[in-house]
Amino acid sequence: MNYKIIVDSSSDLTPEIEQAHGIVTVPLHLRLGEKEYMDDSHLNLATFMQEMQDCKEKVGTAAPAPAAFSDAMTQDAFVVTVSAALSATYSNAVLAAEDVPADIHVFDSKSASAGGTLVALKLRELIARGLPKPQIVDSVNKFIDEMKTYLVLEKFENLIKNGRLGAVKGKIASMLNVKLLLGSDGNGEIGLYAKVRGTKAMLDKMLSLISASGRKTEGENAVISHCNNQTLAEQLAGLIRQRFDFKEIFIIPTRGTASLYADEKGIILAF
Repeated sequence: MNYKIIVDSSSDLTPEIEQAHGIVTVPLHLRLGEKEYMDDSHLNLATFMQEMQDCKEKVGTAAPAPAAFSDAMTQDAFVVTVSAALSATYSNAVLAAEDVPADIHVFDSKSASAGGTLVALKLRELIARGLPKPQIVDSVNKFIDEMKTYLVLEKFENLIKNGRLGAVKGKIASMLNVKLLLGSDGNGEIGLYAKVRGTKAMLDKMLSLISASGRKTEGENAVISHCNNQTLAEQLAGLIRQRFDFKEIFIIPTRGTASLYADEKGIILAF
């Protein structure tokens, strides 16, 4: 079965992973006030991040148009999008799939960043096993329903500006040097899981959430995305390897979309 995998740029992938797994990315639009950028291979992320820090206006993202997905749907494909609860990307991909002659199935990841990456990797694994399409669809839907995505942010301003985090809660967290451990609530929205003070407490809480999740780790992958925080990402990965038996832990820098929301030093874990 020769199914292509298409993701939007909220999924964090390196060019090497895209090439190795045959994954094609459709870019979201990034907005800093009146300026707009494409979240594609031409984006200078360091420059974008500096301009984002300097921007006093609202920042955010916009979904790719259906035509952008249509252009990528050149053959039978599975599509993975950012949570439909957070963006119109899923609905635009569905609209595109209705207008192309190829056999397309669109998955709502109910997540973003590392979560979308993890779903794409699971898809590649199932396709490689030669499973029929209905079995792949059922397996991936179950995987999405059980997947866990958690994020720890050093800065909350962009989430506050976009209504994703209550302004009062964000300001209190900043004043008290509290880290908010956020994550998918299971329906694609962002929920608050814990308030922790200090890196050690955050790492301990991440490990306890993996333990409490009941998720099978043997033979499975985990993904850690980070926004300019390789050291902490590797520290978290090392601790996870000591306690759990994931097949592989991918450490990936965030692309533009996830960088905009995770902001400097943000960490996202999906398993």
